[in-house]
Amino acid sequence: MLYGRKDEQARLTSLLSEARDHRRSGALVLRGEAGIGKSALLGEIAAPLEPGGRVLRVTGIEAESGIAFAGLTQLLWPVRDRLDGLPPPQAAALRAALEPLDEGSRATSNRDPFTTGLAVLTLLADLSDDGDPLVCVVDDAQWLDRATAEVLLFAARRLAAEGVVMLFAARDDTFTGTGLPELRLERLHRHDAERLVASRDLAPAVRARIVREAAGNPLALQELGASGVFRPEGPDPLPVADRVLGSFRDQIGRLPEGTRLMLLIAAAEGRGHMPSQLRAAGSLGVSLADLEAAERARLVEVTGRTIAFRHPLIRAASYHGAAAARRIAVHQALADSADDPDCRARHRAAAALGPDEDVAAELRDAAERARCRMGYATAAALYRQAADLTPGPEVRATRLGAAASLTLQAGRLDEADDLAVQAEKLTQDPAERARLARVHAMVEYERGEPRAAARMLVDHAADAAPDEHAAMLRTGAVYGWMSGELPAVLRAAELLPGDRALQGLAALAGGDHAAGVPLLAELVAETRGPAGGGMLPTPRESSENARGDRVLGAQLALDIGADEAALELAAAEVAHCRRHGLIGALPNVLQSLAQAQIAAGLHADAEATVAEAIALARDTGRPHREDCLSAVLSRIAAIEGDEPRLRSLVAKAPAPHGSLADNALALLDLGLGRYDDALRRLDEIANGPRRYSTGSLLSAADQVEAAVRSGQPDLARPAFARFRAWAEAGGQPWALAVALHCEALLDDSEEPYERAVRLHEQSTRPFERARTELLYGEWLRRARRRSDARVPLRSAMEIFERLRATPWLERARAELRATGESGTSAPTAPDVLDRLTPQELQVVRLAASGTSSREIAAQLFLSPRTVEYHLYKAYPKLGISSRKELSRLADVTTASGQGIPR
Repeated sequence: MLYGRKDEQARLTSLLSEARDHRRSGALVLRGEAGIGKSALLGEIAAPLEPGGRVLRVTGIEAESGIAFAGLTQLLWPVRDRLDGLPPPQAAALRAALEPLDEGSRATSNRDPFTTGLAVLTLLADLSDDGDPLVCVVDDAQWLDRATAEVLLFAARRLAAEGVVMLFAARDDTFTGTGLPELRLERLHRHDAERLVASRDLAPAVRARIVREAAGNPLALQELGASGVFRPEGPDPLPVADRVLGSFRDQIGRLPEGTRLMLLIAAAEGRGHMPSQLRAAGSLGVSLADLEAAERARLVEVTGRTIAFRHPLIRAASYHGAAAARRIAVHQALADSADDPDCRARHRAAAALGPDEDVAAELRDAAERARCRMGYATAAALYRQAADLTPGPEVRATRLGAAASLTLQAGRLDEADDLAVQAEKLTQDPAERARLARVHAMVEYERGEPRAAARMLVDHAADAAPDEHAAMLRTGAVYGWMSGELPAVLRAAELLPGDRALQGLAALAGGDHAAGVPLLAELVAETRGPAGGGMLPTPRESSENARGDRVLGAQLALDIGADEAALELAAAEVAHCRRHGLIGALPNVLQSLAQAQIAAGLHADAEATVAEAIALARDTGRPHREDCLSAVLSRIAAIEGDEPRLRSLVAKAPAPHGSLADNALALLDLGLGRYDDALRRLDEIANGPRRYSTGSLLSAADQVEAAVRSGQPDLARPAFARFRAWAEAGGQPWALAVALHCEALLDDSEEPYERAVRLHEQSTRPFERARTELLYGEWLRRARRRSDARVPLRSAMEIFERLRATPWLERARAELRATGESGTSAPTAPDVLDRLTPQELQVVRLAASGTSSREIAAQLFLSPRTVEYHLYKAYPKLGISSRKELSRLADVTTASGQGIPR
């Protein structure tokens, strides 16, 4: 029976009821100090579901925290026969986590670690489909291996409508940053504490002292005084956990010598694996029989092939209460008798008294095994431990560098940077220092300092190993291009003269558009392939080089204004990532896709794309990327004239997206008629460090209009000249049209307007088309050709209305009224898709294309039940009742560039 936990029980019962009655999933972290009753509460809640097999359990084991996926194996081993029902990429990823890799698979394993999390989500959803809610109980989560923790948290964050409940229990100040709701267990009130201790056969005075010293901690209420004596109270009372620990030590100290040694063996082994413990015990002259006294004292429980401590504090008391020499001897015995290489390495390390290359090499091998299973955080910890035991400084530096790189892959930026600093102090090897510089650069970029990152990469690339040299220069040049670090771009191109991408970027940075744009256009065309569509032929399509080509190609296409190519290449890469479960790579690729969608006027799809990217960044433990992803939407907010939203989006925009924010704010000023403010802001862009970037070039049209409307047209002529040279070099119809409407504005002539309107008819970028039509309509009205003016003005108004470009729409309506048209045309019907959430929009588009719910789930990294839930919510908003009716909705089936193949 639990005392004083009615509110907590009600909260957990509510979670289970929602899952049972409404199929609503939930996750919760129970938090509290040692002995506060977390395990008891979990057991009480899960007990009714145990007989039906509706509970999966895992308990974090401190000794296994360095073994990748040890916790996941414990959780899913009872249901491993269900792996065959998963989509193939997910099944392969989960098998790689649960089963040891052979040498062949170890060499080729390069799956995304988060695919394992998706596989767990799908598996839990499948198990829940069998009947009642499924409950996952994760106790002592603070001791889970990092790989297991990341996988389970990914699954927990993406729960929605599966009927699954995931409950975690962790001590205070551990297992933090989960992103899940939490419930903290407080100490019991005195009345409940007295009720609990009343069940013990103790004298009233003893019970009163226990209640006083336990201070409401349930474990202390049960254990204090169990040894028959109390520790004397000093002027500074010990914390409750230390008092309980002391009580356990007193009980252990009264046991026979052989029993204490067996308890130490069990504590040092840590996993409860009886065969390992008994092999070590035999070499030390004790046996299972020596545990009888500990069993009678209820310190351990022996069942089957497992020896388990009744509470983790008993294990701590057994281990830390022993002399250091005795602990070392036990670890050595466990190492000598181990049949698992990872366990052997762990115990040899615990027994080492100083640097030992043999032990360090075993830890390195264990780290590589963890890395191949995608347990990057675990591998990093093992490399770090190996470095501590490595005698030579150069080899130690190499291992610390490996730890830094793996820590970076695990998303822990500060720790990775610190490890790289430590390694730098130990080595003068140029290639090793170049690798460490790469870690520093990646950290700086993620922190929002791309200029520093660009300099680091380019400055150290000359010393890098041959297989890393070109990649460092390319990455450094891209960072330099994004951030305005012009010297890095030029230096990278100088050091890699045969690289067309670098030569093209350098030419653009130097203002030579005629040389740069064709080079980049050639690369983009090659990447699209002979048939276009962005899908390279197999086997290149799946290779890392092909992936890198598509990612770079999409970015270069955006840089030269090749909108269709950018949309195709980004969509192709998104499709590839979805197909192969490359979840960690998706946020960056989705960012490029969203930029292409915005250019194409697919604003709703861009909103959905960014929403997915932000959710994935959070769910994969990279919430720091949210600000840069959100900044992509700043142009939509500017077009819509939504100033509060725009200022919110740009407030935290990191340096790489500073130009996006500045351009958006200038466009907002222009749309709201604040021409002097717009001109000032645009002049700063045109003369700033990123003046050669595509974002700066595209703002030239805004600068021309702001300058003309503020009566200072000459201020915009230099920016216009740069834009026209760029547009002519690329030959994109939309860019040539914008250049013509700028020319018409500056020269106040009609012929460029006429040519621009014709070009827009065969181009992308509807917002730019509508702006040209608005300007032309204004010119025609001023020329007293009111009837002629109505045609472009009506067209502009329709586009602005579709894009919800409110300030521009109002201008077009005002101009149309000024032509003498008594009233504007009836507003177009609201886009039915505007009623959907971003997630619903993605699901509906896929369902309309004929994709099954299970396939949609695999591609959007959801469970099938969540997909069905989104469809159920979307149908009434769309005015339909079934999937069959989706195909009749033209807006739903319109291509969105989502990159999800039918």
